Amino acid sequence: MNPIFADIPTTIFETMSRLAGQHQAINLGQGFPDDPGPEDVRRAAADATMTGWNQYPPMMGLPALREAIAAHYKRFHALDLNWETEVMVTSGATEALAGSLLALIEPGDEVVLFQPMYDAYLPLVKRAGGVPKFVTLRPPHWRLDEDALKAAFSPKTKAVIFNNPLNPTATIFPREDLELLGRYLEKYDAVAICDEVWEHVLFDGLSHTPLMALPGLRERCIKIGSAGKIFSLTGWKVGFVCAAPALMKVLAKAHQFITFTTPPNLQAAVAYGLAKDDAYFLDMRRELQAARDRFAGGLAAAGLDVLPSKATYFLNIDLATVSNDLDDAAWCTRLVSEAGVAAIPVSAFYAADHVRSVVRFCFAKTTDKLDGAVERIAGFVKRG
Repeated sequence: MNPIFADIPTTIFETMSRLAGQHQAINLGQGFPDDPGPEDVRRAAADATMTGWNQYPPMMGLPALREAIAAHYKRFHALDLNWETEVMVTSGATEALAGSLLALIEPGDEVVLFQPMYDAYLPLVKRAGGVPKFVTLRPPHWRLDEDALKAAFSPKTKAVIFNNPLNPTATIFPREDLELLGRYLEKYDAVAICDEVWEHVLFDGLSHTPLMALPGLRERCIKIGSAGKIFSLTGWKVGFVCAAPALMKVLAKAHQFITFTTPPNLQAAVAYGLAKDDAYFLDMRRELQAARDRFAGGLAAAGLDVLPSKATYFLNIDLATVSNDLDDAAWCTRLVSEAGVAAIPVSAFYAADHVRSVVRFCFAKTTDKLDGAVERIAGFVKRG
């Protein structure tokens, strides 16, 4: 067996979900919403299944969807994309990440990873033959640090995986951090694989700036988006890839030999959804923000240190202010077994130099679940 995959331990998500089942817990660990997603988008998929084309669609994606992606990013991010040469559809953002790494990386190339990080990044980098170089981000602000970038980048740096907004920290990198990273990309002639799947799940009136939109970075960025996150349909696995033609030419070859294509009914429905008026996107944010505020208020009232949540479905607490002796993994194990609430220790998103005091909750749940979780957590904290 290939040791990269054979030696991967059971994921924290599987572990906590199993414990949640054993203890009949409220599961705030896994990052998917209780909401079924917009009915009109789901009906568009059903209609396309019954009346549309169900054989192989074009390898790059349905033209209607690729045009819709380009129009959507023009509308929201002022990006001018040629849908024929700079836009591709993949079977989810994770396939887009895998294809990007396989297209770019040769054995021995270095890839800069910012941790905490999505759990797929590291095994995908290793399987592509890349050598990971870690930059550790720390609470409460999780900002980029120039000294850390200086230590991670080298003449061997081929690529960077950059997740913004960042899961699991629920933060958005400010413009000065984007510009700092851009300078290092240019200095070392590296490409940024930009995981921007949370680009629409933003709060407090904040907006998203794609790294690709910064001056001088258009030719060295691969922008990855996700219909699953935009429409709260995480099982659909429809990803968007945008890149300059020279990059896209090779990205398309990697995609061709991974999944080749994506279900045409889902593509048709996503094309419809991307053209929805602004009200949908604003209402989605307002509803999630209300859930965030309700849950954050309950945790704060229980005496926990709630870190800012500016984006994503997630909210974090920092146990360090309660006690320097508390370990996030041990605290989560106790929480699910003693209080019946499942959460995720953020140390699981590090490969080295772990931060071991931060716990992540998913608040994209019903009000009853959130209120029940707060009541259980408050009792757990009170008992000590």
